[in-house]
Amino acid sequence: MFRRRHFIEAAGLLVATAVCPPAIAAGNVPETTLAVLGKPAPAFELVDTGNRKHTLADYAGKPIVLEWTSPECPFAAAQYASGRMPALQKWAAGKGVVWLSVLSTHPSRADYLEAAAAEKFNRDRGGVPAALLMDTGGTTGHAYGAMTANHMFVIDRRGTLVYAGGIDDAQSTKVQEVKVAHNHVRAALDDVLAGRKVRKAEAEPAGCAISYAG
Repeated sequence: MFRRRHFIEAAGLLVATAVCPPAIAAGNVPETTLAVLGKPAPAFELVDTGNRKHTLADYAGKPIVLEWTSPECPFAAAQYASGRMPALQKWAAGKGVVWLSVLSTHPSRADYLEAAAAEKFNRDRGGVPAALLMDTGGTTGHAYGAMTANHMFVIDRRGTLVYAGGIDDAQSTKVQEVKVAHNHVRAALDDVLAGRKVRKAEAEPAGCAISYAG
């Protein structure tokens, strides 16, 4: 299990890779509310790009995917340019899974988008989540320990966090590599939908660091 956070500067891009240990320490969130694999997922209350409120409790009894994303990250862009992320979102919706994309970019950061612009960006790249949530204060991102664009979390029907980590094993900005990668989130959802224990509950996330405040 990876317990360290690694930040490297590559071609001007801040890239972060890490995996969540059993208890994630992040920001100033009280330890009792931090995400822990195998435990109830942290509650949240966020508005989407249409200013509609979403809470974890709204989706009780349904599997949920939380996808942290970014408008400027090439890792995230490759997932959409390849068609794999939109296809997985559509497949998940057809199975009754609630897919929530999350932007935790702080308004002070250069890649921040206002709600209308964020909605257009997501639509233009082909995104079809149930909602695009605006976590501008970073509270939810810190509670889950979200570190990168493409940091993914799967919550089962009981509200238990059963997967945390990267989207796939490619960790790539190259479309062709993304297309043939093993998708950890699809595998986790297959297990959840079949009523099985998730066989791979965590994997190393890779991508651009989330643009939190400061």
